Amino acid sequence: MTSDEARARLEGLGFDPHASSTLLVHFEDADARGKPGHGLSRVEWLESLELDPSARPVLLESDEGFARWDGNGSLGYLVLAEIVRATLADPPARARVVVARRCFPTGVLGYWARALAEGGLVAALTATSPKRLPHPDGGPPLTGTNPLAIAVPSSDGRPLVADVSMGAVTHGDVLSGRALPEELVAFGGDQAHKAFALAAGLELLVTALAGPEPGAVLVVARPEHDPVPALRELAAGRRLPGDS
Repeated sequence: MTSDEARARLEGLGFDPHASSTLLVHFEDADARGKPGHGLSRVEWLESLELDPSARPVLLESDEGFARWDGNGSLGYLVLAEIVRATLADPPARARVVVARRCFPTGVLGYWARALAEGGLVAALTATSPKRLPHPDGGPPLTGTNPLAIAVPSSDGRPLVADVSMGAVTHGDVLSGRALPEELVAFGGDQAHKAFALAAGLELLVTALAGPEPGAVLVVARPEHDPVPALRELAAGRRLPGDS
């Protein structure tokens, strides 16, 4: 699918040009970074959902250290786009926790965390999804893949962005035919209990703050140190998380 075809299909779903552009840029970035399961192939999946293209996220409460949003029927991508925009427009003096309820699908979390880091903020972002990961010992799915993205700005203009899903493959890989449904388990093989523990912890963290429907939690802060250049020097040219 080309970008022009994707835009036409998104607008055909009823998304206005601004929302279509927001979605399209996200999908293009995912493809460019080698994450095709989150790229333009997602447009076809969106066409299979019941959507309200006119829905907009709502800011329910906000103060210096805390903000709460409701997705209000809007796609999670658009909810996080608005949260990032609002946070960069009014960054915290020190730190802020942002909770978004009814926020799904959220796409590549590293994309949103990177935007905050490029704006000079340290960010940690996690989000839940429908339950897809079973316990390593078997049984029904108990948690979502529940990715975690951490982004740290750098004085060299190259933030470090670590973005890890707790699944051995992503749901996007399954949707795009790059993986089988039975491969969607906690990563780590005989050490999968570690990834499952993270998935369960993140599941309950987000649920405790955002409620039972898929949601997102962001912690954002102003950095007081600049550790990324020193790590790059130690890495001696080796690729670090989030590098192109």
